[in-house]
Amino acid sequence: MHIIDDIKPVTYLKSKAADLLNQINTTHRPVIITQNGEPRAVLQDPKSYEDMRNAIGLLKLISQGEADVRNSRIKPQEKVFKDLEKALKAKIK
Repeated sequence: MHIIDDIKPVTYLKSKAADLLNQINTTHRPVIITQNGEPRAVLQDPKSYEDMRNAIGLLKLISQGEADVRNSRIKPQEKVFKDLEKALKAKIK
């Protein structure tokens, strides 16, 4: 992987958008778009973007779970299963 191939100026995006989209969808690597030599945007294929969003969502859930443990907002597993069983039996009746 050559990161230099994944950095393009905005003028390249303007003149060769189709080529850039082909590169992104073929390599599945994001491309950094620069303006006046400064990074201004990241262009990414939809599948990689969706995968990244899903990974961030899972990390957020893990972080929330760790915060719950640190703040003693926990229940024993047995109680959780008993409460679920009780709720399911109530729905069946």
